[in-house]
Amino acid sequence: MATPIKQMAQEFNLPLYQPQDVNSNASYEFLKSLHPDLLCVVAFGQILSRSILEIPKIMAVNLHASLLPKYRGAAPINWALIKGETQTGVSVIKMSQKMDAGPIILQKSLDIKESDNAQTLEDKLSTLGADLVLEVLDLIQADRYSLIEQDEKDATYAAKMKKEDGLILWGKPARDIFNLIRGCVGWPGAFTYYQDKILKIHKASRVSGYQGIRVSGTGGEILKVSKEGILVAATEGCLLIEELQLEGKRKMTAAEFITGHKICVGQMLSEKK
Repeated sequence: MATPIKQMAQEFNLPLYQPQDVNSNASYEFLKSLHPDLLCVVAFGQILSRSILEIPKIMAVNLHASLLPKYRGAAPINWALIKGETQTGVSVIKMSQKMDAGPIILQKSLDIKESDNAQTLEDKLSTLGADLVLEVLDLIQADRYSLIEQDEKDATYAAKMKKEDGLILWGKPARDIFNLIRGCVGWPGAFTYYQDKILKIHKASRVSGYQGIRVSGTGGEILKVSKEGILVAATEGCLLIEELQLEGKRKMTAAEFITGHKICVGQMLSEKK
């Protein structure tokens, strides 16, 4: 499937080059033949070699979805949500060989809302980032930009998400589990086990207390089942599961799920089969 960038290039008959390895000799020769003033890198999965970075007359710049030096790496949006951050943003940096460590040209911040998940936040940051790149290009063209070195002592890392990162640990506070669920939307998906099957949790909300429900404190215990959701005990609160997906089945609302499954109070969601 063509990316939006490829689609636009084709629509406007712009030159399009898609190397398997951006650092190959063929790719180097092609990029060098363009005699570019700038290289602009956005959401690109390969690390550029020193020889590639030295091709442009001015510099290579990169848009990164965090307020650097926090959350360098492949999954800054996911980890900002999982860690419970209330603010994030986008940064444009001059690229260096060390990943996401080059000097900062410009940044813009964005508040993270309780309703945000990895997909909604990515959409917001994409729009914010596009505007920031245009602003940076104007500054470079006018020779009015500055380079601010990152403080290494403040650097944190956002490693590529793995499937196991989505495992829900019910012994953790409800707030942490809620953040994990919204941070794992899309990939890898937050999951638990129900009757020896993987149960993905797509949407949930935190509940500090629930009238008429006795909470035993056993993490993962189902406390109430209703059309509004499946209430599950955690520490320091409960989770109301609103959208879920049992292994081999489609995504469902809680109301749809309880219609077709004999899920009941006292059953457990667990970390293992």
